[in-house]
Amino acid sequence: MRLLCVSDIHGHADALAAVLATAERRGYTQLLVAGDLCFPGPKPLETWRRLTQAKAVCVQGVSDRALATLDIDKVRPRSEHERARLDRLAQTRTELGELILARLARLAPTYRLPLEDGGELVLVHGSPADPLEPISHDMTDEEVLSLLGDDPADVVICGGSHVPFDRMVGGVRIINVGSVGEAPCSVRSDVDRVRVGARPGGEIVRSGTVSTYGTGHADATFVELRAGELWVEQVVVPLGRAA
Repeated sequence: MRLLCVSDIHGHADALAAVLATAERRGYTQLLVAGDLCFPGPKPLETWRRLTQAKAVCVQGVSDRALATLDIDKVRPRSEHERARLDRLAQTRTELGELILARLARLAPTYRLPLEDGGELVLVHGSPADPLEPISHDMTDEEVLSLLGDDPADVVICGGSHVPFDRMVGGVRIINVGSVGEAPCSVRSDVDRVRVGARPGGEIVRSGTVSTYGTGHADATFVELRAGELWVEQVVVPLGRAA
């Protein structure tokens, strides 16, 4: 089984389309999405439709929960930015409709997948101990351990922080898959690189400068069990003007 793992699409359907096109060329068997699907980007409904067509397994992220459950009338914005976010939340709800909002509300916080070697993978937006609290690349091992909980599985696929990484802590392999829709350009701008390896960190096997005209990139991660070893490819997908 070859898994395509992504997160934090945030309603950027064009970026998702670019990732899926890249993934189709590389090949994959199942799409896993670690939450934050439709808000606040420009195309929430198209994003949902693409995920549905791809038969994606999705877990609930922070913005998914807000879309489905937040009582906007009880929120008092403290700035124009917060007011604009609330307005966009209301618009996104209208664009998605009640049926999709109900499905967002029913998304599970975690999804567990048995691996062929007898291990287990858990998909979560934040962390096994708190699905809404992300594990970030700059945390110490002690901080990460506090977020793994009592039953973290052998492999954790997560998002939330928008910055991808692959590390081993306490015998658990933690793979943050970054962001499709809101990847920070300052982290790896203008570079198309693929990191491949059976161990955390891996090896950069292809790297080259590409022109993205300041429009950024999307992150995607492939996970595959080969001869008893978990191989991970963390891929940067340059985005064109339309994304």
